[in-house]
Amino acid sequence: MPTKFNAALLGASIIALAAVASPAAAQTASRDARARAEAIVAKMTPEEKITLAHGLFPPMAAGKTPNELIPSAGHIDGVPRLGVPLVRESDASLGVANQVEQRKGDVATALPSGLATAASFDPEIARAGGAMIGSEARSKRFNVLLAGGVNLTRDPWNGRNFEYLGEDPLLAGELAGAHIAGVQSNRIVSTIKHFALNAQETGRTVVDARIGEAALRMSDLLAFQIAIEKGNPGSVMCSYNKVNGDWACENDFLLNQVLKRDWGYRGWVMSDWGAVHSTAKAANAGLDQESGQELDEAIYFAEPLAAAVGAGEVSQKRLDDMVARYLTGLIETGAYDAPMPASAETPDYAAHAQVAQRAAEAGIVLLKNQGNLLPLARTAKRIAVIGGSADVGVLSGGGSSQVRSVGGAPVEIALSTGDASSFARITYHASSPLAALKAAQPDTEFVFVDGRNLNATVEAARSADMAIVFATQWTTEAQDVPDLRLPDHQDALIAAVAAAQPKTVAVLETGGPVLMPWIDKVPAIVQAWYPGQRGGQAIANILTGKVNPSGRLPITFPATAGQPPRPYPMGLDTKNALEAKAAADPANAAQYQFGTFPVDYAEGADVGYRWYEKQALTPLFPFGHGLSYTSFAYRNPVVKGGKTLSVSFDVVNTGDREGADVPQLYVARDGAGAPMRLAGFKRVTLKPGQSQRVTLTAEPRIVADYDTALPGWRIPGGRYRVAIAHDATDRALVQTVDLKPATMKP
Repeated sequence: MPTKFNAALLGASIIALAAVASPAAAQTASRDARARAEAIVAKMTPEEKITLAHGLFPPMAAGKTPNELIPSAGHIDGVPRLGVPLVRESDASLGVANQVEQRKGDVATALPSGLATAASFDPEIARAGGAMIGSEARSKRFNVLLAGGVNLTRDPWNGRNFEYLGEDPLLAGELAGAHIAGVQSNRIVSTIKHFALNAQETGRTVVDARIGEAALRMSDLLAFQIAIEKGNPGSVMCSYNKVNGDWACENDFLLNQVLKRDWGYRGWVMSDWGAVHSTAKAANAGLDQESGQELDEAIYFAEPLAAAVGAGEVSQKRLDDMVARYLTGLIETGAYDAPMPASAETPDYAAHAQVAQRAAEAGIVLLKNQGNLLPLARTAKRIAVIGGSADVGVLSGGGSSQVRSVGGAPVEIALSTGDASSFARITYHASSPLAALKAAQPDTEFVFVDGRNLNATVEAARSADMAIVFATQWTTEAQDVPDLRLPDHQDALIAAVAAAQPKTVAVLETGGPVLMPWIDKVPAIVQAWYPGQRGGQAIANILTGKVNPSGRLPITFPATAGQPPRPYPMGLDTKNALEAKAAADPANAAQYQFGTFPVDYAEGADVGYRWYEKQALTPLFPFGHGLSYTSFAYRNPVVKGGKTLSVSFDVVNTGDREGADVPQLYVARDGAGAPMRLAGFKRVTLKPGQSQRVTLTAEPRIVADYDTALPGWRIPGGRYRVAIAHDATDRALVQTVDLKPATMKP
């Protein structure tokens, strides 16, 4: 790869190593950054301080700044006389976003979905993706990326699950932290978002998420805590929803008590766009900056904030802290002292495409492979490729994360209705699986049928040696899917193809789990997620065996709609009914507004696979599941206890192909009746017959419970069950060990 890109990756690694090797040095640097920030604040006028406490939304901010407004998510003017830089913000979890082509002709490298990255179980994959995105952002003159999505998957129908990193706090926290460190290696800021419990899109701006403190600390907040420790993001973005009665962006418990007091976070808290509801309450509760002010009902942190300070409703000390935190985040990440290029530069798109393809290949999951139907046999002379627009590209998820990828969008469909219609389109990346299959296996005839004519499709499948059906499910920010079925009668299509052709492969491009009523008739199933701008090549490499599949599910696939804690989006029925009434009575539409409603998260900390174990439910596919074209065994385990729980064992490739495995460590206190929790994992690549000794050390907060009376983490002394496993349901290798009691700070 070019030197410039390697330097970005190396920078990410150096930052991570420095944080691990020298926490004292990191703390000193942080103190120095804060001291420098405070010295700058001391020189500011009151007007300059207020300027930094609120940001513009460029599409609606014409004439509000003398500086250039790049069409994007956000803009905050600087203070040139003091060297405070201008800040330009872009959406960024999966690449530098350009949702509805605000910047005409501007493209960027599109990573696969967050769930695909999570399925790699590899922090280095996440770090490389972050470094690549950060590099492109700097080239495009952005110095804050609204990346770092770490909200846990509580409901499989959440329209935004594809952006995030799954249902487990350790996995999500580790990979989010790595991604953030990668972004910030380019001397720009990454946020972490959405703080906290933004677990559904239906009514996301009015829902009140309700959960007990201990359960929240052991699940969603733990994911944020680990990610902040690993990545040290310059900013935290608070979410739209309420948490236990208070808006997240004016929630004293979340912002002041947990984030700033307990975790010692030193950067700034920015609001989500349109998530501010007050001035004094929000500022005093810990919000440091109002983002995209034009999207709020009023502009709260401009003149109203100055007035609140003047009236003593917000102290001068608090205003100074708000600005100092903003500057600290910029200084610590290097963004303060690293000017943006004077004009946009062209990134090394060819090198960056390889990063996207590697992530897709590492995250594609082989769910089923009955009779070793895959990889594709070279003896198959004619293969029918069906549906999913596989002749032109691969699907991507919608919303603020949408990247207009290098190569263009061969399919782009505007929405006429729905909450996402103003900023989302159904968009494909120009990476054709059909073309990639033809290139990978030129001696095979691949015949494409779009699937719309059922008779022609069945005949094509029957007359071929085998069939590959591509099925899609588009999901987007701002809307949840109404159910877990494949849309547009695709379940019937797959069933009909499988009935005509016993050698059928289903390739799923979805935002998360879907039901599979046809599963017993289809011998091979590949979960490709939204595989990004090189998704066609990645899928072809997996199907043909050029790349051995190694992805593992970061999210449980339910067998029925009734298995998850909530079978459909909470509030959706009410919302639909109100919208219907407003449409029928436009003169009085205002009275049919969708108001605040509660969602009680009764599963508490037992999210995802923990819920299934606790309820004795058998999922369709468990968390951590994933097959390979080779096989792996775990041998000679040694479990150690005392103050720290660790396991050492041999991972052996017992097959005839090189491949990667992800051994997983699950832990539970013996006799407590609690489900086991993922406490460690490691991705290991081995050649045939090769063995590697692996040691997994349990994250102590996973072993512990959160004790609100302490307050803090408590590990009760006693005996613990330890599973060395291939997935969350694997209990073939379980041992016990004794641990000493211990407590830890919040």
